[in-house]
Amino acid sequence: MPSNSEGHPLWTTEALARAMGARSVGTPAKVVTDISIDSRTLEPGEAYVAIKGLAHDGHGFVAAALDKGAALAVVSEDWAATAPAGRYLIVADPLKALEKAGIAARARTAARIVAVTGSVGKTSSKEALAHVLAREGRTHAPPKSFNNHIGVPLTLARMPATSQFGVFEIGMNHSGEITPLTRMVRPDVAVVTTIEAVHLENLGSIEAIVDAKAEIFAGVEHGGAAVLPRDSRFFDRLARAARAAGIDTILSFGEHEEADVRLLRVSLSAQCSTVHARVMGQEVTYKLGSPGRHLAMNSLAVLAAAKLAGADLAIAAIALSDMRAVSGRGERSQRRLPHGSFTLLDESYNANPVSMRAAFAVLGAVKPAPKGRRIAVLGDMLELGAEGEALHAGLVGPLADAHVDLVFCAGPLMENLWKALPVGRRGAYAPTAAELESEVIRTLRSGDIVMVKGSRGSRMAPLVETLKAKFPAEVTDDAHLGAA
Repeated sequence: MPSNSEGHPLWTTEALARAMGARSVGTPAKVVTDISIDSRTLEPGEAYVAIKGLAHDGHGFVAAALDKGAALAVVSEDWAATAPAGRYLIVADPLKALEKAGIAARARTAARIVAVTGSVGKTSSKEALAHVLAREGRTHAPPKSFNNHIGVPLTLARMPATSQFGVFEIGMNHSGEITPLTRMVRPDVAVVTTIEAVHLENLGSIEAIVDAKAEIFAGVEHGGAAVLPRDSRFFDRLARAARAAGIDTILSFGEHEEADVRLLRVSLSAQCSTVHARVMGQEVTYKLGSPGRHLAMNSLAVLAAAKLAGADLAIAAIALSDMRAVSGRGERSQRRLPHGSFTLLDESYNANPVSMRAAFAVLGAVKPAPKGRRIAVLGDMLELGAEGEALHAGLVGPLADAHVDLVFCAGPLMENLWKALPVGRRGAYAPTAAELESEVIRTLRSGDIVMVKGSRGSRMAPLVETLKAKFPAEVTDDAHLGAA
C-alpha cells in the first residue's frame, strides 16, 4: 500500500506521537512511511505497532521489526519498563494508540469517505469502489478485508492526508461491534450490500443481524447519505434506522421498480456481464469484467455510492469493465495437468448460503471442455447456528440447477450435504479439507472446471494452494473469473 501519494511521508514521528499520546524514547526516525502490525511484511521506514492479539503478543516481534529497519516501534509502558534500548513510541496500550492515530488521520483529511457493510458482497463492493474512485483521484482503501477492530483503525492510520477518497469495509460478528468503528471512519456515504442469515450463531435472529448492520449509520457525517438494498425485505427497517441516525439522503438499489438505481437488464456470460441500469434517472449500459448476477447487483450500489461521493457516473461505469476477481474471491486460473489442463476457480476466502448459490451459478455458466466436468469442492459454512445442518443439506438443489457433476465435501457440517447428494454426484467426503486433497487431485482430468469454496475456518485456502503448487499455471487471455 503506498503511504505517500506526492512524495510526502505518511506521518512525521512528532505528529504520530502527538496523535497517539505517546512519549518518544531512543532515536526514532523523523518520519514514518507507513504503519505495520506484522514484522514479517514490514518494510524499512515503517512504524511497527506491537498489538497484543489472541494468538500472539506483538511485543515478541519488536526486535525483528527494528532489525528490519522499522522507523520506530509503538510499545506499551509495561513492556518498555524492561525493554532493551531501541527507538520507541511508548503508550499505555498500542491498540488504543492505533485507534487514536486513525481518528487523527480521519480528522486531517478532506477526503470523501465511503464505508461498506453487509452480509455478502462487502469486500468485492469495497474493491470495486476503490477501483472506480481511483479513476477520479487519490483513493485510499485497505489491500485486504481489514474490517474489524484492528483492521479499521489500521487502515485509517495509513490514510495519507492528501487522499481525495477513502473506502472502508466494516464487518461484525456480534451486536455493538460496528458502532465504534463507524464513528472512527465517519463516512460521508454508508453502503449496506445485502442482509442474510449470516452470524446467526452469535446474533440469534435475522432481525438482530439487520440491526447490527444498521449500526453503520451511527457514524455518518452530517449531510451524508445511505445506500440500501431495495429488494431486501428489510429495506424499510434499514431506512428507518438511517433516518433515526439523522440521514436524510437515502438511495436504494435493486430490481424493485422504486429503486433509485434500478437493474433493467443483465446479460450473463462465463467471462463477464453486461448491465443496463437506470441510475437516478439516467440510463447507463456497462460491462463488468467479472461474471455473476450478484456482482451485477452489487455494481448498482457501487455506482450509487461513487456518484454520491462526487465521481463522474460515466467514468465509474467504464472503470467497472476492467475489474477482475482476486485470490480467494473468484480468481480463475488454468492449471496444467500431465495431459491437458483444468480450470481452477478460487472461492476459498469465505462462504455462506447466499454466496454459495451465487458461486454455483457462476460455475454453471462455465462450459467445461470436452469430457470435462463441473466440480465443486466445498468446506463448512460456519456461524449458521441451529439451522446449519439444514442449510448445508439445502445446497443440493442449487448444485443441481448449476449442472455440477461432482461434489467433494469437507467438514462435519458439509457431511449433511454429502448424505443428501445423489450417489452419482458424490466425489468424496473427509472430515477436513487437508484430508480431502488427495481425493480431489486423484480425480482431476483435462477439461474439468473446479471451484473451491468454504468459510475461512474450514481451511479451504490451503487446499487451493496445494492445487496451485502441484499444477503450474498456464498463461491464458482470460486470467480471471469472478464469483461471490
